[in-house]
Amino acid sequence: MKKSKVFGILLLILFFSILTIKLIFLNGVKHEYYEDLLKNKTQVYINGTSAPRGRIIDCNGKVLVDNIGVNTIIYHKIKGITSGEEINIARTLASFLNTELANESELKNFWLVLNNNGKNLITEEEYQLLEERKLTKDDLERLKKERITEELLSTLDELDQKSAHIYALMNAGYNYQNKIIYQNPSPEEYALVLEKGIPGITGEMTWERVYNYNDTLKSILGSIGSISKEEKEEYLKKGYELSDIVGISYLEKEYEDYLKGTKALYRVNKDNTLNLVKEASRGNDLVLAIDIETQMKVEEILKEKILAKKNYRNTEYYKDSYAIVGSPSTGEIVAMAGVRLNDDGTFSDITSNIINTSYTMGSAVKGATISVGYKNNLIEMGKYITDSCVKLHLVPYKCSHARLGRINDLDALAQSSNYYQYMIAINLVGKKYYKDMVLGATKEHFDIYRDTLKEYGLGTLTGIDLPNEEIGIIGSTIADDLLLNLAIGQYDTYTPIEMLQYINSIATGSRLKLSLMQSIVKDDQVIKKNSQEVLNKINLDPIYLDRIRLGMQKVLQEGTGRGFTNQALNAVGKTGTSESFYDADNDGKVDVETITSTFVGYFPKDNPEYSVVVITPNISHKNGKDNTKYYGAYKITRAITDYLGNIIER
Repeated sequence: MKKSKVFGILLLILFFSILTIKLIFLNGVKHEYYEDLLKNKTQVYINGTSAPRGRIIDCNGKVLVDNIGVNTIIYHKIKGITSGEEINIARTLASFLNTELANESELKNFWLVLNNNGKNLITEEEYQLLEERKLTKDDLERLKKERITEELLSTLDELDQKSAHIYALMNAGYNYQNKIIYQNPSPEEYALVLEKGIPGITGEMTWERVYNYNDTLKSILGSIGSISKEEKEEYLKKGYELSDIVGISYLEKEYEDYLKGTKALYRVNKDNTLNLVKEASRGNDLVLAIDIETQMKVEEILKEKILAKKNYRNTEYYKDSYAIVGSPSTGEIVAMAGVRLNDDGTFSDITSNIINTSYTMGSAVKGATISVGYKNNLIEMGKYITDSCVKLHLVPYKCSHARLGRINDLDALAQSSNYYQYMIAINLVGKKYYKDMVLGATKEHFDIYRDTLKEYGLGTLTGIDLPNEEIGIIGSTIADDLLLNLAIGQYDTYTPIEMLQYINSIATGSRLKLSLMQSIVKDDQVIKKNSQEVLNKINLDPIYLDRIRLGMQKVLQEGTGRGFTNQALNAVGKTGTSESFYDADNDGKVDVETITSTFVGYFPKDNPEYSVVVITPNISHKNGKDNTKYYGAYKITRAITDYLGNIIER
């Protein structure tokens, strides 16, 4: 025998030997493993209907938003089930569930199922047009529904009307999805459903949100709901089902990826019954920097002061007040509240306006606008000028709120001199002031101001962890007098949250990203923590920044803000009174000139613990300036800072 033949036979023997050993191994040692693998590949699994979301908790561990379990009757479509069998299921459930009646569309669909899909409602000619492709199937379905009269629907009794609603729920969405038929049944109803063993019907615990502090901060906490058409594809890519409930606004939406829970997993048996494989698990907890006790106190102060102010004249347009308490060193928000007094004497939560509604803030922004003078060598520290008025060509006189006499840069902030700021703007253009001058302001000069303001957070997004943040209105008109207005906070508008970032920037020298989130926690383990994020440094020599802080300290010690805070707090701040406009008759056009009062500040000066913003829009109108200080930001600010000062003392 040739060597090649012998070698071939040996190879063949070796191959069959290895194959035999492998089969013995698979049939013996690994038999159960591969049997389970094959079983799992052919086994069908489905998810539960919902899962408990993560809780939302304040900085001291108090639960603001939790979940409550709700018994829910679920339908899972059985493979091969007929419409007639589903109608019987719907009628069985309708016979003992206190469900709602069907709407007209649901009734018509139900009637069609009961009546041979309404074939008799279509003429032979119309069927012929369908064959000729002159009508579509959708056209025929539309014609059928149009021809179902009230008389035809009147043949459906109350049981049918309940059944029609249940039948519609059973057939909503995709076939493979579990359908919620009825939530929160009575114990008797729930027990009866489970006892009857109705095909495809099971009981499951679903979850709803519960707010432990009622409406406090509710608009910012956000809400949950169905996936919108616009976001459908995005959620499908993430593995969601279209029937899932998700965060649709504010914190619930912002932190959806963390808050969502993991649904229960069920194995579908051959008879289409379900076996629980894995229970649902709660999502991660969102821990906020919010202190709920401080939050409630701020809301209480706002409501109390609004009511008190309404006892004074010229307050007919005053309805809203805002207050924010922050931590300057971290950018975290301790409390934020917007309150509106309704015509019937009740209050509404308008806290969400803090990030998307803007106002002219007046002199409160002068801590930033004076930086233009320092940065561009347009003013000298300590140099005195005499406060006066400015008269530009074809523009009325523009003055400070009073004749302030001899002032330097510190006095200009402390006494809120408009004239001092006007001189900075005029010097920026490169001219010396004279009466009736044409200034010749250009877009470049506006941009210099706005670029500086943005460094502090004014006229730009703050980066707060809430969706739909907006900046205020940036004026587009270039004019001499408007440049002067911009310099004193009377042109562009800013949101309350921008004002918080601005005062924080003065306190720290850096613009920090704002955050409501303190951490994300899973089973007491921190999986994500808010980190201090510096968006930009203030581009100003520290000597000048200290000068601004000193001037704003004098505001509260001896200037326009004296009395806004307790002197013992050693606070830094700035007040503002601005001209606003109000739509009194709700016709979409502003028709009343009003006054808005603003405060921004922080304390203590050398080691800031709290920053505070208070805004009271439309607190008076043109004939009410004499009462501005009383029913402006003054009393609200004093009450809030006194409360915070007591916390520091503890």
